[in-house]
Amino acid sequence: MKPTVADYFKLHFIVFLFGFTAILGKLISLPSVEMVFYRTLLAAIGMAALIFFLKGSFAVPSQKDFWKLMLTGLIVALHWLTFFGSGRLANPSVSLVGFATCSFWAALIEPVAKKKKIRPMEVGLGIAVLIGLYIIFSFDFKYPLGLLLGIASGLAGAIFSVINSKMVTRISSHTITFYEMISACIGIVLFFPFYKKYFAEGELQLMPSAVDWIYLAMLGWVCSVYAYSQMIDLTKKLSVFFIQLALNLEPVYGIAFAILIFGRQEVMGWSFYIGTLIILIAVALYPLLKRNFEHHFNSPLQ
Repeated sequence: MKPTVADYFKLHFIVFLFGFTAILGKLISLPSVEMVFYRTLLAAIGMAALIFFLKGSFAVPSQKDFWKLMLTGLIVALHWLTFFGSGRLANPSVSLVGFATCSFWAALIEPVAKKKKIRPMEVGLGIAVLIGLYIIFSFDFKYPLGLLLGIASGLAGAIFSVINSKMVTRISSHTITFYEMISACIGIVLFFPFYKKYFAEGELQLMPSAVDWIYLAMLGWVCSVYAYSQMIDLTKKLSVFFIQLALNLEPVYGIAFAILIFGRQEVMGWSFYIGTLIILIAVALYPLLKRNFEHHFNSPLQ
């Protein structure tokens, strides 16, 4: 299926919502692990309600597909843990830029998974993203561990996006989201004892404030139930690489919102913004380069 203008607008809106998740993660008072637990729990409940309302199906074609969904859900949990952990160790701006490496990982992983040629143009744009990150790193950068977690988040994001792009051809995006959110939630619960022993400061913080519940509902239902399932659906028409490249626009929204909401604590040195600019230029170049190299895109792996 060929993408429509509406599909591109939908993708842009999803990027906007994902960019706002970093702000919500900073506003919620719960630690990252407890926050991801509630996000996945609310998302699973919300998606179950939506499937009932739309009279959809919870069925999956085979037991193999079921376990693949459950495994992918654990990768989603890892993605969110590293993403929000990056934001807490550094700030939302750093986590968003680290996540931008997702397009580089997708350029390498997607062709192999779909048995197509690796596209030099996509690898080149992915390398441009890495150059931008190197510039950020190289000038007295204060948050190396936070950025590394953001990069890990990008890798996990690329992996589950490629898996979902293959699953959505035979399973509803709503069904995929439901099982992956359940799996992610279960994964967090199983991680709790280890987290409590080695990382948590005292007892688990599982009592959100009234304001936290509002932010968690936005995170679980708007930024997960809607945005996540729609992104999966878009992989029917758009390549995973293009979706991940478009998601590199998250820093534009996220950093702008962060500066407006959190003030000077979000203001970085000039190298941060030069590196970010290089990443965004790579996004802008993709449509132009794609037109020039279109005849290479669908060549099967020989």
